[in-house]
Amino acid sequence: MLISAVITSGNCGDRNGLEALLYFSKGNYHQTIFADQGYCGTEFHEQILKYGVNLQTVKRRDNPGFMLEARRWIVERTFAWLGKCRRLSKDYELMTKSSLSMLYLSMIRLVLRRIVAIC
Repeated sequence: MLISAVITSGNCGDRNGLEALLYFSKGNYHQTIFADQGYCGTEFHEQILKYGVNLQTVKRRDNPGFMLEARRWIVERTFAWLGKCRRLSKDYELMTKSSLSMLYLSMIRLVLRRIVAIC
């Protein structure tokens, strides 16, 4: 489930977005974060360590064909869940706050459906 999120403008890089996420989440995250190769680099890892997070980059395999990548399927599954919500399927929102609200509302809806299914 989604713990925290930050939505930035299109000209903000992924690394700056991760640092903003760690700053605004205030410790509401796991101690280990798995990321793709866009987040590699010793300078960036040292910068992230000040938030008390162990950042591990998951490297792609060079094998042709379909292979399940370690920890990458979790992110893809979450994007698939969010893609089922009509408001998140396209970029309809004009403000990032309303887009972030729709993201949280869709995750709340998903959790509530699972709770009702259990009861």
